[in-house]
Amino acid sequence: MISLTTKRTLNILRHLINIIILTAFVLMGCENGNAQQKAKQFKKKPQKTVQKKAKTNSKKALIAPDFTLADLEGNWHSLNDFKGKVVLLNFWGTWCGPCRREIPSFIKLMDKYKKDGLEIVGITLSSGSPDNIQTFADKWGINYTLLTDIEGNETQVVTSKYGKVTGKQINGIPTTFIIDRDGYIRQRYIGPRSEKIFYRDLEPYL
Repeated sequence: MISLTTKRTLNILRHLINIIILTAFVLMGCENGNAQQKAKQFKKKPQKTVQKKAKTNSKKALIAPDFTLADLEGNWHSLNDFKGKVVLLNFWGTWCGPCRREIPSFIKLMDKYKKDGLEIVGITLSSGSPDNIQTFADKWGINYTLLTDIEGNETQVVTSKYGKVTGKQINGIPTTFIIDRDGYIRQRYIGPRSEKIFYRDLEPYL
């Protein structure tokens, strides 16, 4: 037989064991909750980093210098006239073989994407009078804006501006820039490119 005292002692021990087990479950639950909270915090950190990088990249973009040049009919245009458009700014010359290779690509891009806000502007260097350039443009079927010198060496001022802002002088043509709708330079090319490459880089901004 078990004495009354022994029963009481056993009951007390059972009670203490139950308290210890309950306390252990509570502590495990708290620890698990803390672990989940830490895991959530850990997941959030990379997102903040990505957002910060995106802002940094935006800040690093260069503002395209404004300029004013005349078209082949003597009408003056500034880059700001194209604000809100995606501009493909091409420095070229009628005498330049690689420049000529790009012309069909520019024509196709204008036909396909002008409705989406694309403007191609060709700054024509050392290519003679506006009449001579117009004859060339008619022969090639150029369907985008051509700007050139009509008073002296205005185009040289523009090439100098773009050389200074990018830190790379325009020493050869074709040299082409993608300028987004807010006026930021997003891409620079030295040498000719295909329609496919231009569209690949233009598409995010159209």
